[in-house]
Amino acid sequence: MGEHRKPDDTSQPRRTQEPDHQDDALFGLEELRSGPIHPAPGSAEAPVGPLFRDSPAARRLLSIREIHAEPAAAASPRGQQILARWPDARIIHADSHWRIPELHGNEGNLERWVRIKSEVLVLGEKKTLATRPNGRSADWIAPGPANGCAMACAYCYVPRRKGYANPITVFTNIEQIIAHLARHVTRQGTKKEANQCDPSAWVYDIGENSDCAVDALISANVADLVEAFSHWPTAKASFATKFINPDLLLLNPRGRTRVRFSVMPPQDSRLLDIRTSPVQERIAAAGDFLEAGYEVHFNLSPVVLRPGWEADWALLLQRMDDVLPQAVKQQAAAEVIMLTHNRDLHELNLAWHPRAEDALWRPDLQQAKRSENGSWNVRYRNAEKAGAVDCLRHLIAAHAPWLRIRYAF
Repeated sequence: MGEHRKPDDTSQPRRTQEPDHQDDALFGLEELRSGPIHPAPGSAEAPVGPLFRDSPAARRLLSIREIHAEPAAAASPRGQQILARWPDARIIHADSHWRIPELHGNEGNLERWVRIKSEVLVLGEKKTLATRPNGRSADWIAPGPANGCAMACAYCYVPRRKGYANPITVFTNIEQIIAHLARHVTRQGTKKEANQCDPSAWVYDIGENSDCAVDALISANVADLVEAFSHWPTAKASFATKFINPDLLLLNPRGRTRVRFSVMPPQDSRLLDIRTSPVQERIAAAGDFLEAGYEVHFNLSPVVLRPGWEADWALLLQRMDDVLPQAVKQQAAAEVIMLTHNRDLHELNLAWHPRAEDALWRPDLQQAKRSENGSWNVRYRNAEKAGAVDCLRHLIAAHAPWLRIRYAF
């Protein structure tokens, strides 16, 4: 979740009785560990020298000790590659990646919020493959290669969807996901009219419920998607990120993948963007990603209204203007996304990061809003939001006039 998104369905799976785990690590999946898989030369998993995913920094973010796995997912080639990466992790049977009683719906997990994100992984298969129209950030929302995140941004809606804990779930049936997308891209044909998403390509968001840069530390799913889109001349992949993964620079996107670096004033990020790359590193990486063949955009997201926000955003835009290469500026565009919050998320945050709610929960500025999926959220009142968007537009014109705003929400 490399960007702030509108809250999704807040319903949680029904609580179920916690099973007896006396033999939960020996249910037949352990025998599936077949040792390291030797990929074909040139494939996404082929060794190319020391990788960032094997570095101490990556291990601090992800130190997997427990893998909940659907049997078919563990037995798949992608599942085998993941199991080989963490040979000492305990494997636990999961009938469904959506319903794991000790993870989902277990309120006690709030005390282990960040630890679960760091140490637990889920392997599943994406059963429903559907591509949904979007029209804001992208033309389409693709079936993503993962759900959940190892980072812990306080405003992110995704953790509520499975109830109290949402470590990364990797979908191992990546071949089916790519085949589905290939058929969808083919059906669309050539884009006849330019829109705010892109002038000529159909844009597919591949990271709606996860951060693809973090997902790429675990498996080659993201690399496989980048490779697939590099051969589809009428389409582009797109994902937002708050994490700098240098391994993505080893891929060859050929201009067909758009990376959207989410940025906000560092003061906000240090409070709200838990376990992410510092904002200055995200800005500094833009030139490298453009040189590697990615299209590079920015998400000004989320914009949080608090005393002094205007001055801090002005400083951020000035820094972007100072440090970004001209080549980045010439092709850059931005999305402006105002904070949307939710009472359930507010209550959840109070249990693990209450200081964040001093900035996020502002009843004096917010109003109730029914989202497209029917859930009730809160957003800034119409007049407050309109004034803030207008202010940010003026700040961009003054300090980063090269930054085209694709849309503001």
